[in-house]
Amino acid sequence: MTEQKPPPPPRAEASSLGGRVKRYAKVSTAVGGLAARVAGEKVLGIKGDNARRAAELRTALGGLKGPLMKVAQILSTIPDVLPREYADELAQLQANAPQMGWLFVKRRMAAELGADWQGRFASFDHEASAAASLGQVHRAQGFDGRQLACKLQYPDMASAVEADLWQLQLIFNLYRGYDNAIDPSNAHAELSERLREEVDYVREAGHMRLYGHMLAGEPHVHVPEVVPDLSTGRLLTMTWLDGSSLLGFVDAGQDVRNAIAYNMFRAWYVPFYNFGVIHGDPHLGNYTVRPDNDVNLLDFGCVRVFSPGFVEGVIDLYRALQSNDRQLAVHAYERWGFANLSNEMIDVLNLWAGFVYGPLLDDRSRPIQETAGGSYGRAVAEKVHAELRRVGGVKPPREFVLVDRAAIGLGSVFLRLKAEINWHRLFHDLIRDFDVAALARRQAEALRLAGLA
Repeated sequence: MTEQKPPPPPRAEASSLGGRVKRYAKVSTAVGGLAARVAGEKVLGIKGDNARRAAELRTALGGLKGPLMKVAQILSTIPDVLPREYADELAQLQANAPQMGWLFVKRRMAAELGADWQGRFASFDHEASAAASLGQVHRAQGFDGRQLACKLQYPDMASAVEADLWQLQLIFNLYRGYDNAIDPSNAHAELSERLREEVDYVREAGHMRLYGHMLAGEPHVHVPEVVPDLSTGRLLTMTWLDGSSLLGFVDAGQDVRNAIAYNMFRAWYVPFYNFGVIHGDPHLGNYTVRPDNDVNLLDFGCVRVFSPGFVEGVIDLYRALQSNDRQLAVHAYERWGFANLSNEMIDVLNLWAGFVYGPLLDDRSRPIQETAGGSYGRAVAEKVHAELRRVGGVKPPREFVLVDRAAIGLGSVFLRLKAEINWHRLFHDLIRDFDVAALARRQAEALRLAGLA
């Protein structure tokens, strides 16, 4: 009897008109009523209630799951892209989506690996071990004895992405009608590109290989291995890494919490300063912690590759703040992509830069944030926002979005751990021998080895 071969591995599903129309209907119902009320208030000259509108938006989006919820969660952690009221409400959206049932999973797996797909695993758990906005993970075992994680995408996600991004633009437009301190158009463009990439598991497999290469010299950071013959554009099979949520370590001893923070810092910033690559979503579900305090990275959908010159600009801004060199700071902001900078705008940007770089400039062991209470950076963000409104607003470059997201996301992790580390020395260990030409060579080689060149 001839062995039945699986279909060739597809890339991510194309966006379909029917799928988009269905999603438009769902999301438009959620956002449309709010948009109508906002427009009416504006026409009638009624001062809007941001807190009420934000609560209504969160309630509407909370039942949708999928890409828009994921983007809303990311936006809630990027200071000043949305008003505080919106950010606080959207931060409450839950990451977990309803699981696909077993009959549904069997059909999806057959579509990816062929009708005999179960015969390709020694075992495959019926219940998902995790479910999120774009897909769910099932634990399995290969015939070679390896424990595996099978990440299976929900159906028609490409259509949902396109529909949700269109509606996200409407949300941004609602916000800009009342507050023009930040022009979020570049943020929308950047998040759109990253989210479209997240539904392509062939690309994510390349990102996983890339991180395996970049972090090969980091003994305390672990990356799964891709299993190519059990992966497609909508199914990503990788080796299983055991670990626990960070939340289980927040009451551990100071040495344990410091060790985890150190490993997280290395996991995110060795790739950035050595290869010009950053993981843009330090969400709790994207990593786990081992009993020995090592860190497992699990999700590689939101990854950004930067030009070597941009990374040099990030370091130049640090050196400008360190030496109080205003001209170098201007040069650095221009390398980041900021344009038409007035003296007042530079002063405002320096407020934010001073906060982000502050722990790196301070050569002593200290918490990441020494002021009491609140979310990481909130008070500074509000001050910066008020100043931006006063001086006429700014359009942050696309490159700024995920770098800022990573810095604030990691800062929140360090704050939650109450870690006390000499961040200055940790940072200097990374940039001491920085050379932009050497970074360019390393980046090109790493992308080639990962199949992403």
